[in-house]
Formats: sequence, structure tokens, C-alpha cells
Amino acid sequence: MKIGLIGCGGIGDTHNKALKAISKEFDIEVVALADCREDFLKKAKELWPNSEEYTQGFDLIDQAQVDVVHICLPSYLHTSHAVKAMDKGLDVLIEKPVCITEEDCKLLLEAQNRTGAKVMIGHVLRFFEEYKYLKNVFESKKYGKLNAIEMGRKGGDVLWGFEDWFHDVKKSGSVMLDLHVHDVDFLHYLLGKPDTMEVEVDRRDNGLVHHVKTKFQYGSIPAIAEGLWDMSPSRDFEAYFQAAFDQGTLIFNSNATSSLLFHDREGAIVPITIEPEYTHTGTTDINIANIGPYYTEIKYFVECLLDNKPIEQATLEDGVEAVRLVFEEQRLIGE
Repeated sequence: MKIGLIGCGGIGDTHNKALKAISKEFDIEVVALADCREDFLKKAKELWPNSEEYTQGFDLIDQAQVDVVHICLPSYLHTSHAVKAMDKGLDVLIEKPVCITEEDCKLLLEAQNRTGAKVMIGHVLRFFEEYKYLKNVFESKKYGKLNAIEMGRKGGDVLWGFEDWFHDVKKSGSVMLDLHVHDVDFLHYLLGKPDTMEVEVDRRDNGLVHHVKTKFQYGSIPAIAEGLWDMSPSRDFEAYFQAAFDQGTLIFNSNATSSLLFHDREGAIVPITIEPEYTHTGTTDINIANIGPYYTEIKYFVECLLDNKPIEQATLEDGVEAVRLVFEEQRLIGE
């Protein structure tokens, strides 16, 4: 299977490293790379010395002999490239958020319906071992019924984006569509569509939302999801959840030595040990130390394509539903 990678910096670097690891097990090859920045293109090519180089993603789609493309561009560019790729007969993996406007949601769904392309969205939380464990114990009722859940993602100010696109709400959708959408998607995956939501936000001086905290109600289950771009770029990234079950509370913190713990009703603290499918040492261009979940996510996509199986995880419909829920949050705060 021949792959084109569109966008080689940031999350594109993570995809590139995961694809290289997957190529040791599956018959895949990145044969084309696209980025308008020569330094990122050169670095990506180190893993695929025989790949073709393009400065524009549209040119890669038009000219490269590929079966599938990974779109790892700034969010506002996702739709135009994905629709063009689908119309060219290519399958597509689109990084999250799938898009940032309702019009783009419709264009993407129409394109998939028109072309039959297989499309997956990069909602990688579904492939983190800790979140997979949470999903499994929720469905199996291993700890009894879920009574409440809180989750979030907090990090430093995002200064590394191309032409500072993160700080332009029309390009990123703010922290709400860039970071917070991860937890919105996972809650939807776990609990379905919320009955109600109450949204609190903090804004920068220019009006950009950089902190959001939303209370959702799913039947009898309250849920809180928080997302933060700190004012300082030096803040360490942190992802977390705490899920209160009948028999105790399951707690995850990405920065803890024992990242996943179960606190039972008798006061015992039980570490949960999960063996990852793939372990990577080192960092990527956005300081992701562990590409294991991305490996698992992209491997799933590759297997579906090679085996001609339907995409059932992180579908285009899932991605659209997640951003539409964030659109509802934005409407509540007057965005």
C-alpha cells in the first residue's frame, strides 16, 4: 500500500514515525511527502529516502501514485484536501478535529457518500491503553455502575504552529476544537449524546478561548471535561480522568509514576498495569514521548484497508459528531 503524508511537522512527524514502525510488519510505504517548509520535508524524508517531495498537498494528491493519504495539516485545511483526495479515489486518515465549520462537515459527509472512500479521524484517545481500559470496565461493569466522570487535557501555550494558526479562532476553533474535542469525542464514544451541557470559558485579551470547562449530563451520569492552553508555553502537558464507579474510583494521570490506579471502597490503592502494544523512546516535533497509541491507531487503519474491512473506530461520522458537540458548546458561549 502506497501512502502520501501531507503535513510533516507537528502531528505529521508522529504519523511518520508510526508509519515507519508499522512498515516493518505490513506491506506499506510512504512514497510521497508534502510540506511547504523545506526543513520539515527534509527531516521526514530521512525515514523514506526514495519518497517524492511536494511543497503543496494538492500537488501530491494530483500527481503522486498513492492509495491513501494522511492529512496532518492545520485544521482549517483538512476539508479541502480530504474532499480532493476522496474525489481522486483515495482513502483518507484526517487528523482531529475533522474540520471546524458546519459547512465543512456537510462537504466531507457528501464526499464520502459520493465516492465510497474509507475515512478515519485521528481521535487517538480511543487507542490509548488507559482509555481502552476505561471503556472496557465501563462496558463489563467490572467495578459496578459508572456514577460520574471527569476528564481533561492541559498544556502550555501552543507557539509551534505554522504561521501561529492555533491562535486564530477561524483556523483552529480555539482550545475547544483543538484540545477539548479529544475528551468530547471520548465521552460521546463512552456515553452517547449528552442531555444537557453547561459551559464555562476563559479568554485571552483578543477574545480567543484558551480554557474551557463543560459539565455534561448523560442521563443520571454527570461528566466534566476541561481543556487548557496555559498562558505560559513552559507548562508540561497533562491528560487525566477520574471515573467514579460503585466499587471505587479509577484514576489516570499521564504525569504520574503509576499512571492508572484504582482506589477501592476499603481504601486500597491498586495499580493497573497494562502492557502497551508498541513502545517508542524519544520525542516527536510536538514532544510526544510515546507514539504507541498512534501506532495502534494507524495500524488499525492500515489493517482495515489491507483486509478490505469497514472502518468502525473513529469514523468520519464520529469525527463530525464530536465537532458538532463542540459547536453546541460554542453557541452557548456566543461564539
